[in-house]
Formats: sequence, C-alpha cells, structure tokens
Amino acid sequence: MTRIRDAVILAAGKGSRIREDAADLPKPLTPVAGVPLLKRTILTLAAAGIERIVVVVGCLADKLRAAVEGDQDYAKAGLRIEFVFNPHYEQSNGVSVTCVKDVVRGPFLLSMSDHVYDVALAKLASAAAMDVADLWLCVDRRVTEVYDLDDATKVRTEEGRIVDISKSLSSYDCIDCGVFAVGPQLIAALEDVRARRGDCSLSEGVKALAQKGRARVLDIGDAFWQDV
Repeated sequence: MTRIRDAVILAAGKGSRIREDAADLPKPLTPVAGVPLLKRTILTLAAAGIERIVVVVGCLADKLRAAVEGDQDYAKAGLRIEFVFNPHYEQSNGVSVTCVKDVVRGPFLLSMSDHVYDVALAKLASAAAMDVADLWLCVDRRVTEVYDLDDATKVRTEEGRIVDISKSLSSYDCIDCGVFAVGPQLIAALEDVRARRGDCSLSEGVKALAQKGRARVLDIGDAFWQDV
C-alpha cells in the first residue's frame, strides 16, 4: 500500500476570533498545552510518516515563517518544510488550497493549522485509496460529543460518500475533523468555483467533488481531535 508523503497546512487566515488586536500572536502560533498549534500539527504529520510539508501563509506571514525556520525540532524530524504565500488571505480558505497548484503535484494530506488531532487521523488519511475517490475527509460520527457543535462543519453521507457539507446543515450524520487526503481534482474544482464567483471555500470544493461521487469519508472511530 502506497502512503501519501506530502502535506499542506492552511495557516493564512487572520484568526480574528482568537486574536483581540494586531499585537497578538498569529493564531497558528497560539500555544495549546505548551505547544504552538502549528508546531503540533507539523509534528503530528511527521509522526504519521509525512516527509514534506507546505505551509500556506498570509496574515502575519513573516512571523509564522520565522517561528518555523527558527525551530530545530523540524530538522530533527527529517522534515522538508516549504512556504507558499496567499496574497488573498482575507478570502475564503479554498483560495489557500489553490495556491499550492504548482507546488504539490500528486495526492497530499490537507490539514487546518488550528485543529489538534491524534496521529491516528493523519495515518488514516495518508493510507486513503486515491484511486477510489478524489477526496477523503476524516469525520467523527460521535456527533453528540462534539464541542461547540454550532460552529462545527457538518457532513451528510450515504454509504460512505459525502452528500453535503456545511456548518448550517440541519440533517447530518458526522462532523468534519479538518484532515483530508486530496488529489489535484480538488484544486481544479476550487478554481472553477472561484472563476464563477470570485471566491471559494474548501467546502464548496468538497461539494463539487461530492456531486460527481468522488468525495468520501474516513471514520476516525474513537480517536481524538478538537477544533481550537
């Protein structure tokens, strides 16, 4: 079984819900249990066998880049870390995904920078069957146990396929955990949405692939995750 070895982390947003003013740390550098969110994500992906990570930056990009480049723990983990700048970081998160079009060619893991999760999620995604679907999303079916359900991204599925995805769904059976295995088809779908309306959210790209029957879910079972 061939495992995915590349990953993309979205860290371009303003993080306005956690940052009170311009002097605050970028959200991805906010420590949780003593470890910055971005560092925790990078090291979790490394523990899952990821060898190359592309971090998409935007707001406060220099601070994020300096923090990563000044940390020797990444070199010890044998990681290659690269950066891509999203000049349109005030738009939706799907725009950040399109920025890696010429940087990551094959299938890759896609992760939010503000989700804390077990290495089990990354391992599950890295082993996804990309010949079966163009996108695999790690989901939690323990819906009643999800913290801040109102803000969670809900997913409705049928026989393992994604039917719909949105924070506002009234009918759903699982929750988006923020970790994906994706191919270049997602980028193409997002570019198509953006060409039509000038912006694109990641969920819109997922919906586009779902309409073709090419978006599926990976059940994380009892593994831990949390959107911060």
